Amino acid sequence: MANIMFHPLPVFIGLRYLRGRSGDRFSRFVSYISTAGITIGVLSLVTVLSVMNGFESQLKGRILGVLPQAVISHDSGRINVNEKPEALLKDFATAQPAVPIVRSESVVQSHQGLSAAMLIGIEPNSNDPIRYRLVSGDMDSLVPGKYQILLGHALARELDVRVGDKVRLMVTSASQYTPLGRIPSQRMFTVAGLYSTGSDVDAQLVVTHIKDAARLMRFKADEASGWRLFFQDPFVVSSLSERALPEGWLWSDWRDQRGELFQAVKMEKNMMGLMLGLIIGVAAFNIISALIMVVMEKQSEVAILKTQGMTDRQILAIFMVQGASSGAVGAIVGGALGVLLANNLNTLLDAMGVALFSFGGQLPIEVNPGQIVIVVVSAVVLSLAATLFPSYRASSVKPAEALRYE
Repeated sequence: MANIMFHPLPVFIGLRYLRGRSGDRFSRFVSYISTAGITIGVLSLVTVLSVMNGFESQLKGRILGVLPQAVISHDSGRINVNEKPEALLKDFATAQPAVPIVRSESVVQSHQGLSAAMLIGIEPNSNDPIRYRLVSGDMDSLVPGKYQILLGHALARELDVRVGDKVRLMVTSASQYTPLGRIPSQRMFTVAGLYSTGSDVDAQLVVTHIKDAARLMRFKADEASGWRLFFQDPFVVSSLSERALPEGWLWSDWRDQRGELFQAVKMEKNMMGLMLGLIIGVAAFNIISALIMVVMEKQSEVAILKTQGMTDRQILAIFMVQGASSGAVGAIVGGALGVLLANNLNTLLDAMGVALFSFGGQLPIEVNPGQIVIVVVSAVVLSLAATLFPSYRASSVKPAEALRYE
């Protein structure tokens, strides 16, 4: 029984020192300030990361949910849709089966002007994500031979066209030589519907039936540009792109068009995390000053504990428990308050009358539990590291010198 009580003795004394006595008001004040600093730092970091995660997820859903996430094509620029390379495609875990796609840079012209856009030809019967972004018109209106087209609402506004209007679609990659010179392949299309993603994709992407796009590209009836892949997480393309493909096959993905945007978002999130992490670091190392003052006040008590038989290691543990407990309390409370604030941030901003978006939108929030655990654990470990030097100083106290003038 005595042995069982002996082992937690440093913990018991360390927690008693954490509460302090009425005469230790200044050292307790510094300790509380350190704990409050860690709490505020962790709270801020959790809240900011949740908002940045929300923005990243929103961009991922709006942009990468519509653009072709990855395309496997042949170096000839064409594939035969009747000869699906099952052995090649089965190496990539996709959310739905690969489907053929026709794509090309194009120019869209109306009576008001013209604009460059990316043309993609799809099979309307497939579960294409553009279907869930339509704000007018119907996906089933894309009938082969009818030359119907879907435009983003921003591009439609720029060209001043509506559903039912005609636009001219030109593809320079399929141009032909005539007595008048080189003329791009072109045809009049009817606007069958408008889609909206809430991003700049609405001004840059046009969608038509795969067979109509193939005719415009001067492909044969059974030809397409490549096989389109769909993923649950579009960010997996960074690892999948490193896989070796058979000779003659090429890989391309969304990073060719939007890689810089998501790289900038990632860098901004990392920099915000670094800056707020430094706040936690400053607060954690305030524990050093608090503990040094405690060690100076407790020298005689440490000497008495040593004369009673406590080892240097146990004295070290006492002050590590005191400092680490302060950091742990701040990190856990900060993490809990951060989650609470993040989940209610939009409600709080509305109550304060703060409008961050002129069109009435809200901050996207996505709380990542794994991220929060890493932040809290890192803050605790940092606090524990900050206790090492003062705790070592305490364990080095010599009883004879400490008690000489008592």
